[in-house]
Amino acid sequence: MRVARAVEGLRYGLDRLRQRSAPPSAVMLEKILGAWVAQGITVAADLKVADALADGPLPIGELAQRVGANPDALARLMRALIGEGVFTQRRDGRYALNALGETLRTDAPMSVAGMARMVGHPAHREHWSALLDAVRTGEATVPKLRGMPGFEYLAQNAELGEIFNDAMTNLSETAVVPLTAAYDFSPFAKILDVGGGHGRFLAAILAATPSARGVLYDLPQVVEGAPELLGRHGVADRVEIVGGSFFDSVPAGANAYVAKNVIHDWPDDQALTILRNIRAAADTGAVLLLAEFVIPEHPRAFIGNWTDLEMLMATAARERTEAEYRKLFEQAGFQLTRVVPTVAPISLIEGRAV
Repeated sequence: MRVARAVEGLRYGLDRLRQRSAPPSAVMLEKILGAWVAQGITVAADLKVADALADGPLPIGELAQRVGANPDALARLMRALIGEGVFTQRRDGRYALNALGETLRTDAPMSVAGMARMVGHPAHREHWSALLDAVRTGEATVPKLRGMPGFEYLAQNAELGEIFNDAMTNLSETAVVPLTAAYDFSPFAKILDVGGGHGRFLAAILAATPSARGVLYDLPQVVEGAPELLGRHGVADRVEIVGGSFFDSVPAGANAYVAKNVIHDWPDDQALTILRNIRAAADTGAVLLLAEFVIPEHPRAFIGNWTDLEMLMATAARERTEAEYRKLFEQAGFQLTRVVPTVAPISLIEGRAV
């Protein structure tokens, strides 16, 4: 973890040095045009270019045929992406995967193809076009655009909802190893995952903690998809699946309650409702663990600063600082004991029921 933080600091310093070596207008133009780069990556993900190259390099004609694209237009897209370090072209002209290209494979262990498709989806682009209104008013803009709350819109828009779920799975896959490596779950005999979706985080915890049993708790229509994932990860026989809403109640009897990327989805009043329902279920001394971005005090680039704006537009929610989490914990009946950083940007916020 110390190495990861040192590398982040070095990258920040080098980036600032690079910026100072060029005219400010050129640096700013590069940042503005980053939106074009992101959209190009989205197109490559939508076309499944990386999947087509998974078995080896291909000439442009065959690649275009496999992905259903115009050969000339695809070659121009590949040229632009290669300039950004995504994909590579061999001396014989064939296109091939490299380390960044591999991450756009849908079956890659640390795939971000779903995230690329979500960020560049026309509906999501439209949401971000309303950032000006969100900053002016401090209000969520997705409900204004769609006439309904963001999660309801996802539920009614099957295509975007599926892409969103894939993106969230991508984020889970990149987070579970750092989270389980940074924290020792062995003291807990029973771990309850609040709002755990299909159970990817819980499956990782149980795989790392053979002595523990788990409870997966989420909306009934969500946990319907959990048995296949839990079985695939070899922990289905140690997990009880319970359907329900954390706004109504949370099952009792666990030694530890975990919630990954749940509280950041909600403004303070609704976040407190969730935390107070967990406290009502938890015995005194039980542990609460939130896996979230924690906004740092330093001014360096941090992905949570941007997801914070996503939360603002979607639900008028926010990413929070340690002090803001400490306040929420106290109001809900927990004492924040520590924040456990990981090699990834995500942290574990630990508290105890008091």
